[in-house]
Order: sequence, then structure tokens, then C-alpha cells
Amino acid sequence: MKLNIGKALMIGAAACLAPALATPAVAQSKPQVQHTPKDWSYEIQDGKRVPKGNRVTNADGSWREELRQGNCVTIKERSAAGEYKESRECNPTKSQ
Repeated sequence: MKLNIGKALMIGAAACLAPALATPAVAQSKPQVQHTPKDWSYEIQDGKRVPKGNRVTNADGSWREELRQGNCVTIKERSAAGEYKESRECNPTKSQ
């Protein structure tokens, strides 16, 4: 009787451990990054909506992005040489 209980415990333990041994390959795979469609006005980052900016890229690699949030406008610029500049302007009297 003791021999059968021991075998049953070993088989049960092996059955419980088999899925746990198979999952590390799935868990270590790279997470899929989902991008929002280009025509949407926001992106989803960390489960939250983040407004997209209007970015204009030039042929020399420089770009300028304008991001509106309420009455504020944030302008991000990067020159072809790699210089980055960010400015923010808020106008409380102007509603959009």
C-alpha cells in the first residue's frame, strides 16, 4: 500500500511541475509592443492616453514637434547637429 501512495505522489508532483517547466520559454520571450494607429490623436503609454504631437521632420534630420494640452503649447526642436530645445507657453485667456 505504501508503495502505491509513493508512486501516486511522484506522478502527481511530476504532473504539477511539467507546466511550470514549460512556461519559462514563453515568459522570457519579448513582450509585443502595440502601436496606436497613425490617425489617432494620442498614444497609449503605461495604460494612459498621451497626446501625440504634430512632428515635422526635415531632410537633414532635424525636426520640430508641437504638442497642445489645453491652453498650453509645448514646442520640441532638434537640429541636424543634435541640439535639443524644448519650450512651453501657456495662454490662460485663449481657449481652444
